[in-house]
Amino acid sequence: IGERNSSARRNLARQPAALARFWAAALTDYQIRPYDQAEIARLAEHGLTPETDPSVLLDGPGPSICFHIREVPRARTNHMHLDISGGLRADEVARLMMLGAQVRDEHDGHTVMLDPEGNVFCVFDPR
Repeated sequence: IGERNSSARRNLARQPAALARFWAAALTDYQIRPYDQAEIARLAEHGLTPETDPSVLLDGPGPSICFHIREVPRARTNHMHLDISGGLRADEVARLMMLGAQVRDEHDGHTVMLDPEGNVFCVFDPR
C-alpha cells in the first residue's frame, strides 16, 4: 500500500493520519494530500480508510512529507528532524503547544520540542 509515498521524506508514526494533521497545522502552507475516489476505493479493498491509511502525505512548498505506520518499537532518533522558524519563538512555541506539542528543553536561540508522538523538532528565533 505504498504507492502514495514514492518521492516523499519518510517519518514513522503510530497514527499517521493524526500526526499528519498536527504537522499540517504546524507547518505554513502544508496540507494533507487529498484522497480521490480511486484512492479511497483502493484503501477500502484493504479494509482501510483515510483515517487508517498506513501512509499519509503532506504537500507544501518544500518536500512532501510521508507519515508511515511504525510497526516496530521506536528508534532512539527520528527518521527526520524538522527545524521551524518564523515569528517570535515564544509565540511559535505557544502555538505548537496548543496543537499538542510539548517543550523538551530551552536553549539560547532555540527550543527543543516533541510532537504528539514524541518526535524531536526545534523552534528557532527568527532570522
